[in-house]
Amino acid sequence: MVDATLGADALALIEKAALVNATGHGGKADLGAVVGRVLAESPELRSSAGRVSKEAAGVVKRINALSPQEQERLLEARYPDAAARPEKEGRVGLPPLPNAVKGKTAFRLPPEPSGFMTVGHAMAFTINYLYKEQYDGELWLRFEDTNPRKVAPKYFDSFRSGIRWLGIEYDREKNVSDDIELIYDYGRRLLQQGDAYACSCDEAKVKRLRFEGTACEHRGSPVDVNLRIWDELVSKWHKEGSYVIRFKGDMQSPNYSLRDTNLFRIIEYPHPLTGTRYTLWPTYDLANAVEDETCGITHVLRSSEFRNELQQLIRDALKFRRIEVIQFSRFNFKGAPVSKRLLRPLVEKKVVSGWDDPRMPTVEGLKRRGIIPQTIRQFTLQVGYTKTEHEYDWSMLLSLNRKLLDPVSKRIFFVPDPVRLKVEGAPRRKVTIPFHPEKDLGSRTIDSAGEFYVSSADLKGIAKGSVFRLMELYNVELTAAGPSPAAKYMGDELIPNSRKFQWVTEAHKDVRVTVPDVLFLEGDVYNEGSLKEVDGFAEESVSGLKVGDIVQFPRFGFCRLDSPGRFILSG
Repeated sequence: MVDATLGADALALIEKAALVNATGHGGKADLGAVVGRVLAESPELRSSAGRVSKEAAGVVKRINALSPQEQERLLEARYPDAAARPEKEGRVGLPPLPNAVKGKTAFRLPPEPSGFMTVGHAMAFTINYLYKEQYDGELWLRFEDTNPRKVAPKYFDSFRSGIRWLGIEYDREKNVSDDIELIYDYGRRLLQQGDAYACSCDEAKVKRLRFEGTACEHRGSPVDVNLRIWDELVSKWHKEGSYVIRFKGDMQSPNYSLRDTNLFRIIEYPHPLTGTRYTLWPTYDLANAVEDETCGITHVLRSSEFRNELQQLIRDALKFRRIEVIQFSRFNFKGAPVSKRLLRPLVEKKVVSGWDDPRMPTVEGLKRRGIIPQTIRQFTLQVGYTKTEHEYDWSMLLSLNRKLLDPVSKRIFFVPDPVRLKVEGAPRRKVTIPFHPEKDLGSRTIDSAGEFYVSSADLKGIAKGSVFRLMELYNVELTAAGPSPAAKYMGDELIPNSRKFQWVTEAHKDVRVTVPDVLFLEGDVYNEGSLKEVDGFAEESVSGLKVGDIVQFPRFGFCRLDSPGRFILSG
């Protein structure tokens, strides 16, 4: 029984706190967090902490029994000011770009095709595309494919298809490997200017000297010696590991990337596009500087792990124009790191089904799960970008995805863990039910004759004599509870505040729903419970769906048809 002594305001505060906590944590509110929030917002209730905790326990139980969609709708209906939205604190959104002139800007999407496209790539690429649209600029898709050991055709394809899926339209496409001869020209120029040198020190020695801040003996080699070695390297006269070309930086710099870093190295491995034509390959920093100049890039927007200071020194040495570089932290999600170091072993050991596993933070995984491209774009716009490291919660992205799916997705009855329910005295009824309560998405007609399947979870705790409604049909009274429930017909008129249960008839389809969760718990600990299966019955109309269609199973969630009879929960 509700303890009315708390007052209506206090009870509303408890419900709001429970809804806010649940919608921000995957649909499950935490009692301690709810009580703590209530007492923090209303210190005068601390003297009634016991009653607050008791009432909150009941509210949390009730809220957690709702589907995430129902929680969202209830929060927005009753407490719109507290409705869950992506956090904006500390973020700058998409502010005007410095020195940007409409019609005279150029941006680039520069993936390294050494892995599959991730949600981090998707958000960073979206930022570049939105600015391209805002400033009527030019956008390049440029594959940074200068390490033949890492690149593979399937990765090129992943980025191309992912970019198309996002609705990003670029103007030009190229591969850095197309311009190796051009990059050689600039490499030779750096040697001629005395800004680079050939080095044959072994890797361990180089690391030691860089740590000590000491130059090796090759740094002072004459230009003609460096050029002779260069010509030999280009002509493949030396083996892998025998030489590298190093940039003359500052061996005393506190920034270790400036301590004579590598510009070229020998890689004796066939490239998927150029074969064995080249063995001397530029490093990212040099190739990036040359390509930005060649492509006329005016603004670079990228995550902050890249070495901008080094690239600017290379630009200066080659007398390239200066460009605007805006760096931001990587887009990280809790429990779903985009690091190939963590993800690749899961694929290789078959812990996940592949790179398109719905738990994976790849674009292939997002698509298979039922995340739509509009969600990525709107989420990116809402959170913007920041230099401060931040981890987003998947629930934020999934919440937005549900809101965008809600007006365009058909509702179809789904009964998990079904139990047979025979309704005594039920009229034979043919009912036509719209696929959406507000949008014109069509309808289906279902024949019923008093025998149904309902969810066993719905009937748990329902006492004999309780009246509930079979959704869109009629009311029934439970005449027998337990594993073999029975009911009787109780009329058609709506009963205020009565419970409503989904149902299917004998004409149903067997369905299995895969329910994904985050891949990792705290740190690098794999989440053993990250994938669950829910079996049940769906109404016959699911047979009309195509693979890739997303529907809503009311009170369960939005689900994407992955294969006949198999769905994946989108959120």
